[in-house]
Amino acid sequence: MRRRNWDEKGERRFRLILLAVLVLSLASIHLIAPGFYPTILQLIRDQDLDGLIAYLRSFGIWAVFVSFFIDVVINIVGFLPSIFISTANGLIFGLFWGTIISWLAETTGVVISFWAMRVLFRTMAMHLIEKSKTLSKLDQYESWQAVAVARAIPYMPNGLVTAVSALSSMPFERHLWGSLIGKLPSVALEVCVGHDIVNMGEHAERLTVIVLLVAAVYGAVWWYGRKKKKAAEARKEERQ
Repeated sequence: MRRRNWDEKGERRFRLILLAVLVLSLASIHLIAPGFYPTILQLIRDQDLDGLIAYLRSFGIWAVFVSFFIDVVINIVGFLPSIFISTANGLIFGLFWGTIISWLAETTGVVISFWAMRVLFRTMAMHLIEKSKTLSKLDQYESWQAVAVARAIPYMPNGLVTAVSALSSMPFERHLWGSLIGKLPSVALEVCVGHDIVNMGEHAERLTVIVLLVAAVYGAVWWYGRKKKKAAEARKEERQ
């Protein structure tokens, strides 16, 4: 019993130390460059893509690290749109590297957010799951595949998916793999669409093809889900 209590205290202390390191790391950026966060926030609020690109390029060879950091923070916060930084990455670093940078940064951000929610609201989440039938059912059927599907939907609010995952008993590794796999297609689509919209004159045909393909894929997924739901309802009626 003593060892169990010691392990729990040690684990709690370790998590609090990691959380403190995360907070201090974010705060140190503000101390070193007080105008960094306000500038980025203003550019995102104003949807000033040209301003964001110019600001990132002003860092020279460090632009990739600054962009990565911004994308991570955006996905930790959860409610700020990441489409502008994804588009900027595609325009600055090219479609391939822009996608890779955005993919790894967004995955890192949502994974840190998931971990932080577990640390801060773990006890509350357990009580909510125990008391709520809906959350209990969600906790029972949650899987990395469900996370991957949710993350694969373009422009899906990251904070919502992360919160639902954190309120379940899903292991950290499953959320990591689900986010890593699901984020790749959605980020690639965001980078490519954003890049082609800006360069509409050069890539209008490719953009049209992408939009039609995405519409066809999601239409097929919606049709399959509806058909599967009707089949399940029919089997349920037969049993009754």
